[in-house]
Amino acid sequence: MSDNKRKILEMLENGKISGDEAYRLISAIDGGETGQKDSARESQSTSDTAVKGKAKYLRVTVLPGDKHTDPEHADRVNVRVPMSLIRAGIKLTSLIPQEALDKANSALKEKGINFDVRSIKAEDIEELIDALGDMQVDVETAKGDCVKVFVE
Repeated sequence: MSDNKRKILEMLENGKISGDEAYRLISAIDGGETGQKDSARESQSTSDTAVKGKAKYLRVTVLPGDKHTDPEHADRVNVRVPMSLIRAGIKLTSLIPQEALDKANSALKEKGINFDVRSIKAEDIEELIDALGDMQVDVETAKGDCVKVFVE
């Protein structure tokens, strides 16, 4: 294990950084896609020419804020969903019975969403996943909890 990785793990152990931050730092050290994407976003002059890696995971993290009475027992969430699972799910829509698709479409219409589930194509999902690569949602609750949704 390199000295840099050891230092990152020590910072994580001492509570100086979050698990998410440690993961990103280690990925950057390894030359992973996360580090490459972050440096491409930070550099405005090269953002148009930077080559983005293929999105591999959809991440959702929830970290407790400072206002919790017992931070040691506060809920933490760290979800990492492989994009391959999402891609496979889209391909499996062809196996859904017509009656179920009709029910799903009518339920969506009841909620004001005019969308036909049958219109999802495997080739369209790649464009969507590429667009998700630029997405990042950061929310801080009144309790100080931090919610992050992003693609890496």
